[in-house]
Amino acid sequence: MKWFLKLLASVTLCVSLLEGAADAEAAEQRPPNILLAIADDWSVHAGAYGTKWIKTPAFDRVAEQGLLFTRAYTPMAKCAPSRAILLTGRQLWQLEEAANHQPYFPAKFKTWPEVLAERGWHVGCTAKGWAPGIANDAAGRPRRLTGTPYNARKASPPTPKISNNDYAGNFVDFLDAAPKDAPWCFWYGALEPHRSYEYRSGVEQGGKKLADVDRVPGYWPDDETVRHDMLDYAFEVEHFDRHLGRMIDELEKRGLLDQTLIIVTSDHGMPFPRVKGYAYHDSNHVPLAIRWPGGIARSGRVIDDFVDFTDVAATVLDYARIDAAASGMQPMIGKSWRPLLESDTSGSIDPNRDHVLIGKERTDVGRPHDWGYPIRGIVTRDYLFLRNYEPTRWPAGNPETGYLDTDSSPTKTLILRQGRADRSNLHWRLCFGMRPAEELYDLRQDPDCVNNRAGDEALAKVKGELLERMTGELKRQDDPRMFGRGDMFDKYPSASKPGFYDSYSRGEKPKAGWADPEDTEPNPIEPTP
Repeated sequence: MKWFLKLLASVTLCVSLLEGAADAEAAEQRPPNILLAIADDWSVHAGAYGTKWIKTPAFDRVAEQGLLFTRAYTPMAKCAPSRAILLTGRQLWQLEEAANHQPYFPAKFKTWPEVLAERGWHVGCTAKGWAPGIANDAAGRPRRLTGTPYNARKASPPTPKISNNDYAGNFVDFLDAAPKDAPWCFWYGALEPHRSYEYRSGVEQGGKKLADVDRVPGYWPDDETVRHDMLDYAFEVEHFDRHLGRMIDELEKRGLLDQTLIIVTSDHGMPFPRVKGYAYHDSNHVPLAIRWPGGIARSGRVIDDFVDFTDVAATVLDYARIDAAASGMQPMIGKSWRPLLESDTSGSIDPNRDHVLIGKERTDVGRPHDWGYPIRGIVTRDYLFLRNYEPTRWPAGNPETGYLDTDSSPTKTLILRQGRADRSNLHWRLCFGMRPAEELYDLRQDPDCVNNRAGDEALAKVKGELLERMTGELKRQDDPRMFGRGDMFDKYPSASKPGFYDSYSRGEKPKAGWADPEDTEPNPIEPTP
């Protein structure tokens, strides 16, 4: 009998070893899980980038154990179009209605989370996915562009202005629901550091000091109000980062950390004048760090190649082992980041990644006829060139409706007050004044983009080359603006408050939740462009 029990034990051990080997082989063959963490309105401010007045240990960990990108961009610095680009792999001008803010998302554009879900992935999200706007399928049914929502858990926020979403707790619920035999993808869409903020929270709750801010950008006044506003923004960035840290800890606890591709970024720059909703360097430049032990040849590298959000869809499908051509998505213009991850060098890796294109169509309502402020631009290592196609329009929105392309903030109100007192005020002109048809900035000497050199004869050749390169690429990408059809973007209906300007002009005064009534100027003094 003993010999039989020994034989049975041996057979059981062999079966167990074979099953373990099979499980290990299956795990090795399975694509990585994906955690995409996207903040709402976060500029390139993190410890990994040398920022001292914002603490981001989770982001810094991803960068240290993975890759840090120094030249990552969104082609459009507003929530809905930026996220549409990220989700489809297509440029702004290739997205029809989705090029605008608060649009009706065209049913023809499938997103990569939808593709993953169709292929059997466990796909979920928390809080802000693609927004704001309306996304329905061809039959009029609501779509889940970023997966199944997980929003049940709530937590007491640090300030009343911060969301009560327990993002990390919702991630736990998502993981608990994940089947063991399928890969998963989770979209962590924080609502921070979007406006509004609890004024002075950075100092009073975050323990920060005004002197902690080492530099106020040249397009704002260096004022106590502005410094408080920046520190309040910092406090909300840190809230986003804390939840990211909890998610990473949860993955580590479950033994899933090294099986997960982690991408951390933001949809565009901070919600301040001349950043969010504009097309300057700080508007489109975003933080980006990636951790993936199974696919990164050497961690801790800093990548200086230009990358943008059109690349995200191609990268995800690449690592998910899904052929883009067979995915059902519209043709993508972006390229996978795999070669950058698998390289073992820092700095510049791909010589073709030496620039990005940026642009803008309608962001927020507030101009006559719901018109936008169309822009196309090109960013290189040395220069930013912008072409403003309707320079007779107010770039930040009409004064009489409150400059609605800029979120309400203490910084905005301060600059507007200064501008009412003196229209020659530098900060008012930079943030709210009219613009010429062309702008050119030398990023080496003027990273804040305050000195427009488009009329400088010494840079005429540079400007001409940038314009030619930009328009050539836009034509190859079938940008309607290159073929006299740019007005199509103004004709698309808004999914929120259509006819706002006309209603406002009739005295109905519809409310814009992101604007302060004090910021309106019923009888604006229009400066010379």
